[in-house]
Amino acid sequence: MREDELAYASAAEIAGRVRRREVSPVEVMEATLARIERRNPSLNALIFTDPDGAMDNARKAEAAVTRGDALGPLHGVPSAIKDLFDFKPGWPATFGGVRALKDNIAHWYCPFAERIEKAGAILVGKTNAPVMGLRGTCDNPLFGPSRNPFDTSRNTGGSSGGSAAAVADGLLPLAEGTDAGGSIRIPAAWCGVYGYKASYGRIPVVIRPNAFAGDLPFVFEGPITRTVEDAAIALTALSGYSPADPLSLDETIDFAVAMKRDIKGWKIGYSADFDVFPVDPRIAAVVEKAVRAFEDAGAHVEPVTLGIKRSQRELSDAWSRLMMPLNLGAFEAVKAAGLDLLADHAEDFPPEYLHWIEIGKTMTITDLNRDQAIRTEVYDAIQTAFSRYDLIVSPTLASMPVKNRDDGNTVGPSEVNGEAVDPLIGWCLTYPVNFTGHPAASIPAGEVDGLPVGMQIIGRRYADADVLAASAAFEALRPWAARYAACARRPI
Repeated sequence: MREDELAYASAAEIAGRVRRREVSPVEVMEATLARIERRNPSLNALIFTDPDGAMDNARKAEAAVTRGDALGPLHGVPSAIKDLFDFKPGWPATFGGVRALKDNIAHWYCPFAERIEKAGAILVGKTNAPVMGLRGTCDNPLFGPSRNPFDTSRNTGGSSGGSAAAVADGLLPLAEGTDAGGSIRIPAAWCGVYGYKASYGRIPVVIRPNAFAGDLPFVFEGPITRTVEDAAIALTALSGYSPADPLSLDETIDFAVAMKRDIKGWKIGYSADFDVFPVDPRIAAVVEKAVRAFEDAGAHVEPVTLGIKRSQRELSDAWSRLMMPLNLGAFEAVKAAGLDLLADHAEDFPPEYLHWIEIGKTMTITDLNRDQAIRTEVYDAIQTAFSRYDLIVSPTLASMPVKNRDDGNTVGPSEVNGEAVDPLIGWCLTYPVNFTGHPAASIPAGEVDGLPVGMQIIGRRYADADVLAASAAFEALRPWAARYAACARRPI
């Protein structure tokens, strides 16, 4: 089978063809690995592959089909996990390209890897991420930047940038993202794919030694796909209670069924700027036009003011400070294993990252309470809006993809529309939803000069089915699959 025959097939299509014995898992994997070998060097999307392991699992998957075994919803579908806080036994774990961890090997599973394999998917490798994930771009000193398949001179967004690039370029139909400030939705927006961040607790997040570290701010795992249906199938497979996550939800929902609901009569509040963000007017124009698709589906759309009083810089600084307990805890865990990264390998970390680490070291309980109060203000504002609306829609990002640097330290813009923003996260309208835990997705809304623009769809707490239903309605009215032709025909 030629590698390009399945390049842009959805996960649902591949799994269906495998079940009907129209194609074998071995053929699918051979085509996938060939495409990765040919195209990944120009993207730097995957930084590790396990072709022998993937082929061995494909042969096992084919044997299961031959025996007539019960097959999972993703049986034979190639996938990948992210190289950050994401693990499969025997695979490297560099925490986003930390040079001192280049030979570090994991000995346990993260929930995404464990559950996606249980659903029948076959993991082929790990995708690129920035150091410790603390930025909205994808670059690091060990592996370098991931390159956007719509324009390889530009960044993919981060931190799940390698995953988004791999999916947009047809290397994989499904890849893992993690999201503490937008790391699923940011690269989905810049790479023109669908990134889904579920309600907090929907997909377990297992962190040790502090099992409660994933709520400050809320940290998520989730799927990056090219179709809403694939995200719904993956969410169904990934969600559900885990005894290792004290905050996981004990609830089972078939999201592929739930997403088929009609959105006629729904009230949607459209915020062009989340009250306080400067947004590139080209992005604003694309999203302003795209949001009208919901009216075509029978919903009512109107502008909304959320009532956020803090400046965008106050909010992004609060987010960065709130990330420090999780990050400092990771360093302590590595130190307990015998490696003091901050003392002995500080040169492995970007100066912008070390700036926040130093602030984190001096934070007091009073500081933490102040930032939690800022977070609460955002939560209250969004919750108040949801007393009037079924969904809130906004641009995903305030800026278009930036050019990659050659020093391992690509950052986002320092200003938008003449207003200063934090180059790590301040141009992302995503992290306020990590303050609150609401479900949210970035969906391809259109393009500016051939580069993708994302639209963020936010639902009520735990109303994942609402976000997926609205996403499916938008996809039906404004399909984006044809845009990947630009990636497919790019020079290699």
